[in-house]
Amino acid sequence: MKTYKALILMACLYAGNSFGQAKPKAADFTVVNRQLTITDDGTVQVNGVDNAGFVWLNNRQFTYGTIEFDVKGNDKLQGSFVGVAFHGLNDSTYESIYFRPFNFKADDAVRRSHSVQYIAPPQYDWPVLREKYPNKYELAVTPAPDPNDWFHAKIEVTKDKISVYVNNAKTPALVVAPLTHTRGTKIAYWVGNGSPGDWKNLKITDKK
Repeated sequence: MKTYKALILMACLYAGNSFGQAKPKAADFTVVNRQLTITDDGTVQVNGVDNAGFVWLNNRQFTYGTIEFDVKGNDKLQGSFVGVAFHGLNDSTYESIYFRPFNFKADDAVRRSHSVQYIAPPQYDWPVLREKYPNKYELAVTPAPDPNDWFHAKIEVTKDKISVYVNNAKTPALVVAPLTHTRGTKIAYWVGNGSPGDWKNLKITDKK
């Protein structure tokens, strides 16, 4: 009986630290610079317009732990930047991990090396990081997903390290030390300039 009660307690503790989004609804989000569509299967979609866009999660905070989701961009050159923002204070101060699907299978090795990216605006956006720290905050994804299909992303966030895994790979595609500690707790689906995006199966697990 004691063992049974202990297992129940552990399960409750785990559930209390996890967030698995059931079919979302518009009221779950605050949308910035995009139009939001939620499909019948629960896919969160946004259109592509100029500048970055955010779909902030209402009533959910995140500091350290794991963020998992399925995401789909497309193979349009300079037209698909899809990922998540976290540690957000507002629409200009946050950290983000995002993908450039149009580079996943590019013939050019330099373009492939720009497939997954870490940024920390406003001080550390991608142009600054690419110029000052080449191939440190953006890398290729191997094996490369289909740029027009869904792929799975898992982002592990600690105080000192951010690790990005794609399609359940055992080896991370990107590992970086965070460049800032905003003390923000907002989390969002994120798209870059001109980019639409699709997400589903979001799961957030807080570090205990």
